[in-house]
Amino acid sequence: MNRFFLLLPTLTLALWVSAAVAQNTVIQAENVRFDYAQVLRVTPVYQTLRASSVEQQCEGDEDSRLSRVVGKVKDALTREDKGEKDGKGSAAANCKPVTVEREFRRPIAYDVDYVYKGSKFRSRLPEDPGNRLRIRVSVTPVVAPARSR
Repeated sequence: MNRFFLLLPTLTLALWVSAAVAQNTVIQAENVRFDYAQVLRVTPVYQTLRASSVEQQCEGDEDSRLSRVVGKVKDALTREDKGEKDGKGSAAANCKPVTVEREFRRPIAYDVDYVYKGSKFRSRLPEDPGNRLRIRVSVTPVVAPARSR
């Protein structure tokens, strides 16, 4: 508690000085305007996602549609002859779980080439801007450093 009372005058002085400095600060209006640039090219930037899932792969999945249809007709006829003893048919006996890997690509950004007053620029943007790109133009003078004497 005693430390707080020792710091109180220092804090008060710091607040008073910062308030005095803030009163004398001049905020200059920024030299900014908005304009449009012509878009030359938009290139999507993709993120590749990988996912795996377990699916049933049955014998004959690689065959053509015709052979699958023939196989189903054959299974139907054999079930009638066997009287469907197991209730599942013969196709279920030829199936096994297989891990299948898939890749998905989705755009996450766009590299945009554009021209403004004869100068070419490139920016990475979150969306495709279309044919024109609204830009912020800011002009600031270059001030040389003061010479040491």
